[in-house]
Order: sequence, then C-alpha cells, then structure tokens
Amino acid sequence: MSVLFWIVSLNLEGTGVNHIRKATVADASRVAEILVFTKRMNYRSIFHNDQVSFGEMQVLPLAQEYLNRPERLENIWVYDDEFVKGMVHVENGWIQELYVDSFFQNAGIGTRLVRFAIRQFDVQRLYVLEKNGRAIWFYQKEGFSLTLDRQVEQGTTEYVVKMERQKPASPQPQKCSFISQGV
Repeated sequence: MSVLFWIVSLNLEGTGVNHIRKATVADASRVAEILVFTKRMNYRSIFHNDQVSFGEMQVLPLAQEYLNRPERLENIWVYDDEFVKGMVHVENGWIQELYVDSFFQNAGIGTRLVRFAIRQFDVQRLYVLEKNGRAIWFYQKEGFSLTLDRQVEQGTTEYVVKMERQKPASPQPQKCSFISQGV
C-alpha cells in the first residue's frame, strides 16, 4: 500500500465519503425503492393522496425508467456501504432530492450526502416542502436558512420554500502587530 493511499484513506475514515459514489444502472431498483417508500413515509401525511402514494408511485415502473433512460441517473450519487442506503440528486448547484431509506435514518447518512453535495458541487440552494418540518430542521443544521421565496408545488396545493446556504466568509488576513523591543 502506498503512503499516499494510506493518508487519503486515513483522512476519509469516519467521514462516510468513501461510501459515496455515482449511481449506476445496477442501482436502479434500489434508488427507486428508496424514493418511493421514503416519499410515502414522509409525504402521505402532508398530501393525503393515496392515489398518488400507492397508485402512481410504484417501484417497478420507476426502476424500469432508470434502466431505459440511464441518463436520469447521471446526477444521482448514492451512499453505499454493502448496499445503497441513501441518495442525493444534484443539478446546477441545487439539491433536487435527498432521501435515506427509513431503516437507516438518523445514522448520519443524510448528513454525509448533503456535505458531499456542498463540497463537491458547491450546493447552496434547495426547495423543501413547507410542511416538512423535519427536513427543514435537518437542512438548517447543515447551514441552510429559509428564505421568503415560496411557491406552490406543481400539481398540488402545498408550498415549497427555498432554502439557501451562505458560503463561509473567506478568512481575512490578520494584521500582526509586533511590539518593538530594542535589540
């Protein structure tokens, strides 16, 4: 093992970054499963629409769409440690979707995925359902703030609200003052 590889591995240990990779067609069914079931768990109480939750949202058609149109996976990254447990969809500096399988929530996977998106793609913005307090709290914990920009989610009566993350200020050079002592 080279010293450089060992140093990089050591730096990534415990961060979960080494478990994040680009989604492939082999992930199609798992990504579809996470999306469908997590959306059902989180959104059914908001939208109250079982026709959509259990009729329109189905794992098999979504997985087949990914298989037939692999370009749909182009901007999706998965958290995979033995198998896929979460995913983040990033486009043009925006988080489009971030979901973690319900069985693996509260294990730091969502945090690792959002921090990966910030670090790798300079993500600064996203929209979140206004009634999804848990997601809003999560993103606030990661440095995002609610804005006044809200709009109706297409095809529903519910609102999404824009959240933005302020880039950390660049450190300003510190002026050094030295006390002159006679030499």
